[in-house]
Amino acid sequence: MTADPRLHNRDGLIDEALAAARARYADSHPQSRAAFERACRVMPGGNTRSVLYHGPFPFRAVRGEGPWLWDAEGHRLLDLLGEYTAGLFGHSNPVIRAAVERALARGWNSGAHNPYEIALAELLCQRFPSLERVRFTNSGTEANLMAVSAARCFTGRDKVMAIDGAYHGGLLTFAQGPSPVNAPYPVVLARYNDAEGLAALVAEHGTGLACLLVEPMMGAGGCIPAEPAFLAAARALTREAGALLVFDEVMTSRMAAGGCQERLGITPDLTTLGKYLGGGMSFGAFGGRRDVMALFDPTAPEALPHAGTFNNNVVTLAAGAAALGEVFTPEAAEALFQRGEALRARLNARFAARDAPYLATGLGSVMTLHPRRADPAQPIARPEDLADADPRLRELLFLELLARGHYTAPRGFIALSLELTETHLAAFESAVDEVLDTHAEALGCAAG
Repeated sequence: MTADPRLHNRDGLIDEALAAARARYADSHPQSRAAFERACRVMPGGNTRSVLYHGPFPFRAVRGEGPWLWDAEGHRLLDLLGEYTAGLFGHSNPVIRAAVERALARGWNSGAHNPYEIALAELLCQRFPSLERVRFTNSGTEANLMAVSAARCFTGRDKVMAIDGAYHGGLLTFAQGPSPVNAPYPVVLARYNDAEGLAALVAEHGTGLACLLVEPMMGAGGCIPAEPAFLAAARALTREAGALLVFDEVMTSRMAAGGCQERLGITPDLTTLGKYLGGGMSFGAFGGRRDVMALFDPTAPEALPHAGTFNNNVVTLAAGAAALGEVFTPEAAEALFQRGEALRARLNARFAARDAPYLATGLGSVMTLHPRRADPAQPIARPEDLADADPRLRELLFLELLARGHYTAPRGFIALSLELTETHLAAFESAVDEVLDTHAEALGCAAG
């Protein structure tokens, strides 16, 4: 069968378009290049947070205000990345700023209990159905490690079940199977949205299974929502096996006042939290059933240790209490969820109308733009369904949107902040149209 010469030509056009986009980026970011070269002399690859690196070198953000970022060259960027969901409140929310300033005025690093930890813990337990008791950490990574360890101690079992392709922090990542730097838990990997396969694995490992750790929507795995039936099966199967169900809601807690668990009506045994719930500061938390969390009660004999110098730092907890208590109200949570649902629908309608090789997946205000066309016969249910996505198209869209003043993640990830208005989103959609128009021939899509 003879190959279609148009496809070969298009392949070359993609390479040319990407090379030109990289060159324009490099030429327009000389100060960021210099900063990168300086950083490389003291940090491996000039980097201390892997996800932020992108080629040919990352830009340097020097200022933020509202929904905007400015880079070292003075370019103003509309921030659609939202600090990978931690930037829910934008860059200068006055309520949170005032709370932090009040806390700082009273001193910090007290080395003692403080009133802010009570206030935030009460708000979290009121909001999330699974939280009868909660403890704070410094990140979602720590929260997941503590939750998994708690499950193993509570059940007296060793095995941890996770999802192939999932990410639960730097020490619990399964993007291409278990990472070599993962914590040394014995792990069994299940397929996402495969209830039948999950049942078989639980039956096989049930007597040694401590917990199932799962995201209601895979975040780093591509913003792939769990099917409600899959999570319902996970709830029933773990309960029957005597294992704990742990929801990683580090990203999905913003989907409703009480997170995805409230929206779905499925209550896990333990929940892990992080990101925006510290008001934009370093934050993590884990909590759930009273009997499980009682393992950490320091008044009890043989209580499990859980230390951490900054677990109750006043800046984070004051910011978090103000953010959750005054800014991210249940009404604000629902409005943001619906705004994201509408944006994703508009983007997908736009891509479909032009037969563009892009597709948005996600839930509410968190989504990812994937470089592949929608195909009803092959819906995206798990990360391996994206194996044929062309990484060149992903990078091209990222660089071209950045050149037009719109900042998304290099992998196409978007997390809307409360600061983004419909006017901002309309401008973003227009920028997407411009990219499709500019590269219509290379993308094999219709001109606008």
